[in-house]
Amino acid sequence: MDSVIEILKLVLPATLVLYGMYLAIKVMVSKSLLAKELDLKQKSLEITLPVRMQAFERITLFLERISADNLLVRINKPGMTAAILHNDILEEVRNEFNHNVAQQVYLSVNLWSMVVTAKEDLVTKVNATFEEIDPEASSIAYAKKLLELTMASDIDSIGLALSSLKEELGKYYQI
Repeated sequence: MDSVIEILKLVLPATLVLYGMYLAIKVMVSKSLLAKELDLKQKSLEITLPVRMQAFERITLFLERISADNLLVRINKPGMTAAILHNDILEEVRNEFNHNVAQQVYLSVNLWSMVVTAKEDLVTKVNATFEEIDPEASSIAYAKKLLELTMASDIDSIGLALSSLKEELGKYYQI
C-alpha cells in the first residue's frame, strides 16, 4: 500500500505538470495559428483591394460609357440611318459589357445585378425607340427620340447602379 502511495506521489504531480504544459502549448499554438491567419488575411487584402478598386473603376467607366448621351456622342456619325445607329449602339453595349463581365467577381451579387439591369434597361430603350421610328430615318431623329425616351423614364437604372457602386466602394475604403 505504501508503494502505491509513493507511486501516486510521483505520478500525480508529473501528470499535473504535463497537463499544464499541454494547455500552455495548446494556447501558444492557437495564438500562433491565429496570428498567421490574420497575417494571411492582411496579405490577401493587400492583393485584392487594389484589384477590387480597379473593378469598381472599370464598372463605373462601363456604366458611364453606356449612358444614352455618351453612346450617341461617340457613335453617331453624319449620314447614318436610324437602323445603322441602332445596330452600332447595340454592338457597342454588348462589346462594353463583354469586356467587363469578369469584374462581377469583385462586386456583390446585388451590385452586379444592378449593373446588368442598367444594361438591359438601356437595350430595352434602344429597341423600343427603334420600333417607333422608320429604319431609314436619320440617325439624328433616332438619337433625339432615344434621348427623349431616356429623359422621360421614371427610373434611372444607370444612376442607381452608380450610386450603389459608390456605396459599396465606401464599405471597403471608408469613403
